[in-house]
Amino acid sequence: MVSDPNLYDYWPYAGRPQIRWPGSKKLAFWIAPNIEYYEFAPPPNPKRQPWPRGNPDIQSYTQRLWGNTVGHWRLMELLDRHGMRGSISLSIGLIDHHPEIIEACAARDWEFFSHGIYNTRYSYGMDAAQERAVIEDSIRSVEAATGQRIRGYLAPALTHTEDTLDLIADMDFWYTCDLFQDDQPQQIKTKTGKLVSMPYSLEVNDVITYSVMGYDPFQYADILKRHFDQLLEEGEDSGTVMCIPLHAYLVSQPHRLRAFEDALKHVAAHSDDVWITTGREIAAHFRENYWETASADIAARGVVTGGTGFAPAE
Repeated sequence: MVSDPNLYDYWPYAGRPQIRWPGSKKLAFWIAPNIEYYEFAPPPNPKRQPWPRGNPDIQSYTQRLWGNTVGHWRLMELLDRHGMRGSISLSIGLIDHHPEIIEACAARDWEFFSHGIYNTRYSYGMDAAQERAVIEDSIRSVEAATGQRIRGYLAPALTHTEDTLDLIADMDFWYTCDLFQDDQPQQIKTKTGKLVSMPYSLEVNDVITYSVMGYDPFQYADILKRHFDQLLEEGEDSGTVMCIPLHAYLVSQPHRLRAFEDALKHVAAHSDDVWITTGREIAAHFRENYWETASADIAARGVVTGGTGFAPAE
């Protein structure tokens, strides 16, 4: 049995080389609205049932459809008011189903990154050629619809294969959101490329806070503010990253949106110290300015993570 997947080296938080974001900002802040498409009657996958209540599930299907029909437009208007751009975690099939959403996001200069074709189609069981074909289709489809070359990846429904990270690195993706090991970017150990693990978040993801933890909107806003305050304080020493992953069918409900806006106002009030940006821009800055420095620091610490645990450097 493999004791460690060997995706990245152990890199203790304390004492790392200092990161500074553009303008000497302390914290890089990005928002990742997941604009997803869930099929009403998706094909079965032996490893996972698409609809937990049974397939098909008209209740869950229409709730998520509300997110694209109403919720996303409401969220766009909110971010417009605060001068914030989104980094869209995109179900690529949505380009065909709701092209007006794609056009509205592109007009705002929002980023797009791949979240698979549908959130009801999983990577489980794919061989490397099949997975590569899906990712290549994502690149072509987004570029044809928006002119933008996607650089980020979040696996559909967080489902992966052993090849996923090597494949996206080989196709010149800059970052993955599929690992949750850090509050700063970190390089991933891939066969080719320069792939960064981008701080995303499960802790402040609205799916977790609302659907799993059952928090109310004001608790969620308080969590976001406390999360932000801690990362901003630590960013005094070395730049940190905060991401808020969102799903419009949850955060944009009328009774939740104003509480969420209160958290955004809290972030905006610290704009002198915060780089409000996109995932692509954070990854580009780290790759261009800190990749080699971070690599040297990891090597100098003398620990390497691998399938058999830690081994001292020679």
